Amino acid sequence: MLSTVLPLPKTISLNYLFVSESLMATVFIPSSKASSASSFSVHQRTSLPRLTPLSETTMEESVDHAHAIITKWDTKSPASLFQENRKEGREFLKCVKDLRSAMHFFLTQKWASGNLVLAQQLMQIAMKRLEKEFFEILSANRDRLDPDSVKSSLSWRSSSSDDNLASDDDDEINVAGESITQVERVSALAMYDLKAIADCMIGCGYGKECVKIYKIIRKSIVDEGLYHIGIERKSCSSSQISKLSLQDLSHKIKHWVGAATIAVKTLFNGERILCDHVFSASDSITESSFTEITKEGAKNLFRFPELVARTKRSSLEKIFCFLDLHEAISNLLPEIESIFSFESDSAVRLQVSSSLLKLSEAVTATLSEFESAVQKNSSKTLVTGGGIHPLTESSMNYISSLADYDGALSEILGDRPVPAQSPFPESYFDSPKSMDNPPSAVAVRLAWLILVLLCRLDGKAELYKDVSLSYLFLANNLHFVLEKVCTTKLRYILGEEWIFKHEKKVKQYSANYEVMGWSKVFSSLPDSNSNVPAMSPEDVKEWFMRFNIAFEEAYRKQTSWVVQDEKLRDEMKVSIAKKLVPAYGEFYEKHIGMLRGERNLEVLLRFSPHDLGNYLSDLFHGPSISGSSTSSSSSSQSIHRK
Repeated sequence: MLSTVLPLPKTISLNYLFVSESLMATVFIPSSKASSASSFSVHQRTSLPRLTPLSETTMEESVDHAHAIITKWDTKSPASLFQENRKEGREFLKCVKDLRSAMHFFLTQKWASGNLVLAQQLMQIAMKRLEKEFFEILSANRDRLDPDSVKSSLSWRSSSSDDNLASDDDDEINVAGESITQVERVSALAMYDLKAIADCMIGCGYGKECVKIYKIIRKSIVDEGLYHIGIERKSCSSSQISKLSLQDLSHKIKHWVGAATIAVKTLFNGERILCDHVFSASDSITESSFTEITKEGAKNLFRFPELVARTKRSSLEKIFCFLDLHEAISNLLPEIESIFSFESDSAVRLQVSSSLLKLSEAVTATLSEFESAVQKNSSKTLVTGGGIHPLTESSMNYISSLADYDGALSEILGDRPVPAQSPFPESYFDSPKSMDNPPSAVAVRLAWLILVLLCRLDGKAELYKDVSLSYLFLANNLHFVLEKVCTTKLRYILGEEWIFKHEKKVKQYSANYEVMGWSKVFSSLPDSNSNVPAMSPEDVKEWFMRFNIAFEEAYRKQTSWVVQDEKLRDEMKVSIAKKLVPAYGEFYEKHIGMLRGERNLEVLLRFSPHDLGNYLSDLFHGPSISGSSTSSSSSSQSIHRK
């Protein structure tokens, strides 16, 4: 695995030109022969001149010392250099550094070919040993170099010196990090050793061998981590995802969101931290290592949302799957961009952007489909008693659920306007607009969808033959819309001004219902304020008979009508009673004496003032209270005519 040639720094390349061709032939020894250097005697070096300068002597002593240390720990030694004796591990790295300096010096000396050959052999033995140690540390600490331990260890390491970490004294380490666990301690030491070895090998020109081992082991760890959180190496296809039921797809997306959060915040983040730490000596090595380790897994992870977005939109409810995915990616986006910030990570960032774009397109397309479905709902089935239409309930459930995703919708909709050519009359847009505080894109879009619904309900109200029932239907349904707005996040999106405007409309519809539904009853009583001449008993009998007929007709008809909201129901009853009961009571008390002695008096005086209140209390419960309400769990599928 090791290079057969010792890479030489550019700064000494000119000096190297002065080395004889015969020396060049002896310096670059094949790695297959490097193991024999352990038996290469220091005393076999070329004889030195009688007078040796101090620098030459120092360099020779460095080689002698390196020979003793390196041959002791050659690749045949079964013991672990960094686990058996950390002090000796530090000494090994120091002697390699000194050996490298000596080699640079010998390259400038024509007489030092023998020294250079020995130094080169020793260097290759040392590199093989460090390569072995690097592999063993990575392998032995697979579980300890997990992302959480990496982050904790790095945090602890930042408050501890490298000398403490490299120390052979456990007490010294414990003092430096009293609060760390045993796992964090082992992880911190492993990280220190890996960085020290990597720095040494890269500095000596053997970074390629070091990086190869690191990539193989760490990539297997990352791939294994992704597998354990449920991310398979081979993604499902769009056709496979399309076959899933909405419930199964929602479950799969929920699992993906959790897995993606773990992958980004823990797995990829921890790997980036470890990679930055171990290869801090070289930015290019850090980048290539991290990219090769994580690129495949990250692209596979972030491809899933795009595949979901490309599936057929068989149900309007699928928009919530798209929004869940968009929201999850958007929340993770700052960390994704920070972790995958290298230029070579552009493929990962591009996949994330592509997924967000496809999800945005799927959401806007589904919103348009929902709007079209509401507009085209052609059901002519009348809701009994003017109650809540299934279209109202399903649409408002859908729109209020959309409001829970206002953050994601804000990013998706941006400045996209509602359709420029509106099919609705100008009167629908009479709400005041504040230039100082314009509504958000989400507020505009959701208000538009509600407007589409209300316009469609206007058309359905026209299907009732009784005009008063049409107004009751509109009051019921608009009140339901208001209640849904006021009890969900829609209240904060649409604002109080929108609510106030539509509350006025509910009151207007209620008043119109009252006028159209009870005007005949009100007119069956004489106006007490008008100057009418005194009535004869026959006149009084006629007025009572008119009232009886009008009231019975209204009562009989309207007991089958329904107002589901208790508060609205009571308000409407009270409003009718305030107008009807006092007027009838006054007429009743004023003229009852004229009818004393009349035969069949109970027929004429069919209702006492007290009776009217009791009769009015029966109104708006429908033919069956339990059956008059529609299930709140109606699916948006009911928007379509069946």
